[in-house]
Amino acid sequence: MATHPDTLRARLEDRADLLEASRLRYRALRGLLNAFFWRDRLRANLELLREVALAQPEVDLTLAAVSRRAAAEGWPKELAPVRLVEEVRHLRDEVAHAVKRRLAPGAPPDSLGAALLRLEEQVLASGPLLGRRTWARAVEVLPRNLPELRAACAAAEVFERIFKRPAPEGALPFNAAEADSLCRALPLADAALRAVWERLRRFDEGGRVRTFLQRRVRRAPVRAPRSGPELLLHAAFWHDVARERLGELLEARLSPVVASEGEVPELLVWLAASEVSPEARLVARAGMSEGRAGLFELAAELTRLSQARPSGVWNEELAWTRLWAAALRAKDETGPDVERMREALHLFIRLRGQARTPARLFSPARAVLPAGEVGADVKDLPGLVQAARAVARSGV
Repeated sequence: MATHPDTLRARLEDRADLLEASRLRYRALRGLLNAFFWRDRLRANLELLREVALAQPEVDLTLAAVSRRAAAEGWPKELAPVRLVEEVRHLRDEVAHAVKRRLAPGAPPDSLGAALLRLEEQVLASGPLLGRRTWARAVEVLPRNLPELRAACAAAEVFERIFKRPAPEGALPFNAAEADSLCRALPLADAALRAVWERLRRFDEGGRVRTFLQRRVRRAPVRAPRSGPELLLHAAFWHDVARERLGELLEARLSPVVASEGEVPELLVWLAASEVSPEARLVARAGMSEGRAGLFELAAELTRLSQARPSGVWNEELAWTRLWAAALRAKDETGPDVERMREALHLFIRLRGQARTPARLFSPARAVLPAGEVGADVKDLPGLVQAARAVARSGV
């Protein structure tokens, strides 16, 4: 019994849509490659070339799978789905032959997708026509479907959603779920933008396009991006905003301890959790020792106490308990951050922990150390915390 064409198409599921889209792309690309001024036409349609190159592995797998199924089930050759498969295979072979003719002499790529990407590099390396404007050259070098550009834009969506909205004064601009999104978006944006600027460096030997775009990175986008360069500027702007806002936030909450680049993701998640529950602990992981985690906790607790005294005796005792536990955890830590932390504790002691005198508003040189309450020889963090607690209790 013959199988109805619509039934065969339904059995192909979404692979039929992929094959039909590939047929249209192959036809258009074949026309560009066979044109007399093929370099100019291809340069103006590099997004099409990239679409074919990126989809090629899936197209090859689909053609092989459908051909095996058609042979095993005996699909009639005159039916539309079978003719579609044959036409796509024929067009693919024609495109592969045209690409082979246009490629410079050298070792042939192992697949059509790799050959298309090499042809793109070859066309871009040949440079623009005489008199081509800078923006047009930027559009050529940065097609909208560049994978690195797409990754940078995906990260920029996270940054824009979080940092574009107004945030209450003194509160974190993100919650725990958004902190997790930031942790994934930050390294993604760093790697993607680095790859995009490297691509510009490769195909913009004079540096004219790169300089042109770098001068516009700090400008706030005023409309939705459409072209590749606009997508880059949009992503780079919100990436810079996120880095600056996060730097200010970490400095305000963890000063005088300075976080390294690799520590930022863990700190963001912990700060978001401690916003809900001050008892949240910073877990030591690879790249952050137990003492280092305790040092961050100590800095955060001291910042809270320096800004305002907790309301109620119970809350104040809990704050000092957290400060003491963090100091014990960071007792064996060494380095410049520890020295700055000791100076901050000495400053807190000099100011006697008064609730209405934030430590950041005073200079240690102008403050007087209370006699007999703490000696200059006290160096360990737990001892300094004990001294700070003593003067805070006696301060009015």
